[in-house]
Amino acid sequence: MITAETDEEFSGGREGTIFDETFNAFGNALVNLTSDETDQFVIGNSFNRNNWVIAPSSTAARDGLGPLFNASSCAGCHSLDGKGSPLQTDGVSVNPALLFRLSVFGTGMHGEPVNDPNYGGQFNPRSIPGVDAEGTVEVTYQELPGNYPDGTSYSLQKPTYTFKGLNYGAMNGTFISPRLAPQMIGAGLLDAISEQSILANVDVNDANGDGISGRPNYVWDEKTQKKVIGKFGWKANQPSVDQQVVTAFNNDIGITSTALPQESFTDAQKTKYGNLPTGGNPEISDTILQNVIFYIKSLAVPARRNWKDSEILSGKQLFVQANCSGCHVMKLETSSYNSPKYLANQAIRPYTDLLLHDMGASLADNRPDFEATGTEWRTPPLWGIGLQKTVSKHTYMLHDGRARNVEEAILWHGGEAENSKNKYMKLAKEDRAKLLKFIDSL
Repeated sequence: MITAETDEEFSGGREGTIFDETFNAFGNALVNLTSDETDQFVIGNSFNRNNWVIAPSSTAARDGLGPLFNASSCAGCHSLDGKGSPLQTDGVSVNPALLFRLSVFGTGMHGEPVNDPNYGGQFNPRSIPGVDAEGTVEVTYQELPGNYPDGTSYSLQKPTYTFKGLNYGAMNGTFISPRLAPQMIGAGLLDAISEQSILANVDVNDANGDGISGRPNYVWDEKTQKKVIGKFGWKANQPSVDQQVVTAFNNDIGITSTALPQESFTDAQKTKYGNLPTGGNPEISDTILQNVIFYIKSLAVPARRNWKDSEILSGKQLFVQANCSGCHVMKLETSSYNSPKYLANQAIRPYTDLLLHDMGASLADNRPDFEATGTEWRTPPLWGIGLQKTVSKHTYMLHDGRARNVEEAILWHGGEAENSKNKYMKLAKEDRAKLLKFIDSL
């Protein structure tokens, strides 16, 4: 019988865990910040939370929105630092929390995807006045009924996306990948995991015969000017929090920075809108950008709940027996090498290996991203998953939010996770409930 471990409740380590079960559970700072760092956290949160505005504006530090964009603030997608919700079928055709990556066949000079010539690397359904948005997206869902071996029924929903009102030409042969905004807790702690720790879980040739063969995605790091292991994004296509934030400002909000000084226009869009007023060059100062990055890196992880409960411990044992932990690695250590003091040497429990896994045809987006194939996804962390409903007011899961809860997310698993899914499905109904209760405690 698996027992509760010492310090198991400290999901983010002793310095990275906060005991908060309220709607603000994802918005707390690491407990070991200095007074000055706490001030920086508060400043960064202000620029993370508040909207950017159209240039020119008297709010000079916060103008430059667009001209094309998905959201007007970081919190517009990550409300309360939580997970975004997917598109709905009730006539809401624009939801900034679900964006669409775009690319065409081929790779760039560093192995990156090649942008769609008419719409760039990301679809922008919103724009400032006088600028044509790229279009709208609508979704329909097909119900896919099924049954467990014990006869219990379930139904999954499969989304189909339709692009309408395209203002910049057709999308012919375009790879389209929906991406739901994830929760941001513990991002700095994940950033502080060394490449050696990640590589320790690689099993490309499935040497242990468990059907799991995770591998890293090697992506281009603008800061070091070399390929490194990707840690962030649904396909681990970003190497660090820094680059993830810079890219999101540029693609999602239309805010330029020293690192990305050009608007994310296509050639035709640049010709048409390249002379519009801007919020400066760059539109976000290095100081403000670093404050936002610090804020995101300093977000703590909420503690486990009821980790000593007997049913939850039984669920934990079933989680391990089904080899869910083969990808959702339960415990990792942050490194002291090149990591700030407030993130270093923490024993964390994120329930991820940060590796790519083939999840099967049913979840495939068929869009390569650096070394990730069209069927591969990075293992998402599970910490905080039980508080998602409290913070984000929904329980949608997976890269496009198709799963309405954890149970459906498990049932969508295929490929390398097929064996684990089948083991879960063969459990007695009460044991499935225990496994779900364990996941809800994370």
